[in-house]
Amino acid sequence: MNASETDRLEYGFAHRRALILLSMAMVGTMATWFSMTAVLPELAAQWGMSAAAESLPTVMVQAGFVAGSLIFAFLNVPDRVSPPDLFFWSGCAAGLFTLLTAFTDRLTEALALRFLTGMSLAGVYGPGLKLAATWFRARRGEAMGIIIGALTIGSASPHLVRGMNTGSWELVLIVAGIASIAGSFIVKRFVPPGPYPPATGQFDPRAIPRLLRQRTVRLANIGYLGHMWELYAMWTWIGLYIAYSMAAGGRPSASSWPSLLAFIIIASGFVGAWLGGVLADRIGRERVVLASLAASGTMAAVIGFAYGNASWLLAVIGVIWGISIIADSAQFSAILTERVEARFVGTALTLQLALGFALTALIIMALPLFASLTGWKFAFWMLVPGPVVGIWSTYRLLKFSRTA
Repeated sequence: MNASETDRLEYGFAHRRALILLSMAMVGTMATWFSMTAVLPELAAQWGMSAAAESLPTVMVQAGFVAGSLIFAFLNVPDRVSPPDLFFWSGCAAGLFTLLTAFTDRLTEALALRFLTGMSLAGVYGPGLKLAATWFRARRGEAMGIIIGALTIGSASPHLVRGMNTGSWELVLIVAGIASIAGSFIVKRFVPPGPYPPATGQFDPRAIPRLLRQRTVRLANIGYLGHMWELYAMWTWIGLYIAYSMAAGGRPSASSWPSLLAFIIIASGFVGAWLGGVLADRIGRERVVLASLAASGTMAAVIGFAYGNASWLLAVIGVIWGISIIADSAQFSAILTERVEARFVGTALTLQLALGFALTALIIMALPLFASLTGWKFAFWMLVPGPVVGIWSTYRLLKFSRTA
């Protein structure tokens, strides 16, 4: 089958159906990730959490995700268990742990459940992308972008539930937990592996030193770290930032608008992820990364000037940031898969994922401390170095690839 025939096939009903259903499932399962972050003001008041402790619910998910990813990699679970089965059991576990969190009245128990939720999501994120790859070859960049976009909407959805004036932080977690279990059943029942089985790449920690000696791997990972420096800290704190901004502008902090606007900003990343995937297949992954990092870094630098001012200005800057901050996400993994020997792909991707999400935990904790020094108006300035370093490393990677 030639490329044009493959492309036509991937626009057919079966492929479209698989992509739509898998995207719906990803929205549901990823609702668990920030389900507790979306209700931080209520939780902080109920449990007397300090400003530093407010980062812990999200940090524990990040830490659990890193631990789960490494465990799955060491045990080679993704290659031993079919993607639909792994997605199903992992998504159900994430939903169950989130439901249990809604019924606990102790912070320590909630944090332990958040860690277990993160571990469970390690069996959703990667296997979901792997499952999508089995259905698409000619349109893989676009398909991956849509799946990452669905992940973005799912991550934003707890803000939408909270913004609908539910009056109960527990209900936000309950909705997220049920959505995760429902999404898992969708994949198990309706999304089998597609016609393009992926090449297997097992995790081998002995290969890590060899990989790090490769210049392309180092540059790609540095760029990914710059991207992750910015992404999850923005997603974690943008809702609280909007609430503080509205309070500084004399608008009532109890309004549902901060949650709704946070949802709009984060969910707008669907457009960025989708367009990033489409453009990467046409103009090159590095060019998409450079444009995305430049735009998102600029928004991180200027959003402080909208603090306390008109909500529409904050919304415009926030949406541009939300679109650009995720447009490059899938491309860093794709760059590795195209530049690493097939037998080392699994190790390279696991290493990149572990480093990136471990960094996010540190930055999420550090940003409120930075805000205590600068005030929340310019708190996001702390994120600007990430895109700057990412641009530098990606430009070097592009230049090196041209001369190699």
